[in-house]
Amino acid sequence: MKNGWIKLLQAGALAAVMALPASAATAGTAVATVTYAEPDRFTDVPFTPWERERVLKQLTAHFDKLAASLPPGQEFKVEVLDLDLAGQTKPNFRGGQDLRVMNGGADWPHIHLRYSISEGGKVLKSGEEKLSNMQYLHRMNSYGNNELLRYEKQMLDDWFKQTVAARSATR
Repeated sequence: MKNGWIKLLQAGALAAVMALPASAATAGTAVATVTYAEPDRFTDVPFTPWERERVLKQLTAHFDKLAASLPPGQEFKVEVLDLDLAGQTKPNFRGGQDLRVMNGGADWPHIHLRYSISEGGKVLKSGEEKLSNMQYLHRMNSYGNNELLRYEKQMLDDWFKQTVAARSATR
């Protein structure tokens, strides 16, 4: 019985996560334009091209989700200048992708970015930020354990809520 409830909860959580991108996209017409300045030279991204592409696609999708919460008509532009993912990469000698190990030391996530929010050709807010979360393992995270970039996404959510969304809503 206990396993049945767990499976039911997991199925419900999966359905809720699957519904998020669709509802976020219809919530507003704001769109994110994301560029990456020399991603091959980022501090810490996967070595293999397919893993690096997967990470950058996930990050782009997350910026799209954040942009969807802006008022209609606003445009969110982001240029990622550097990326250092949470944890450290350890080689997987049995094949497959490398392992990412989090130890809570000096392995917290960092993202250096430039951003702007504009509406009708007028820049409402812009800046350059160096985001990091030294407490990434010691606080609640709204993303599941199997979520790729869960610590980076939480850090971006916090920044966006405090810096971007709060100021763009009070035009």
